[in-house]
Amino acid sequence: MPLSDEEQRSLDEIEARLAQDDPRLVEQVGRTTLSTHLARRIRLSSLAFGAGFLMMLFAFANALWVAAFGFVVMVISALLVARYTRQLGRDQMRAMQQEGGVSAMFARIAARFRRPSEPPSE
Repeated sequence: MPLSDEEQRSLDEIEARLAQDDPRLVEQVGRTTLSTHLARRIRLSSLAFGAGFLMMLFAFANALWVAAFGFVVMVISALLVARYTRQLGRDQMRAMQQEGGVSAMFARIAARFRRPSEPPSE
């Protein structure tokens, strides 16, 4: 739903004031997209999974409760990776729909297959 002219003007004023007050924040927010944010979360969750695996592996013989905690960390981080991957996929699908839809994506793929392949150089 588009903003009215008055709402857009108010939003532009707020943006301008924020840029004056804290230009570093505006620059940082401008660089971060949902995809980069989710990719960072996926990396951190993957590291947590690895840490949980190492806890489970090395503590199993000595302290069973530490190994159980490592297993819980692995399960939670695996669920988080799955959740963030799903969100990332939805975000990319939304971007494809805005670019022209899924049919445009299939058209690009078909165009790649229709291109004549280059003969191998000898």
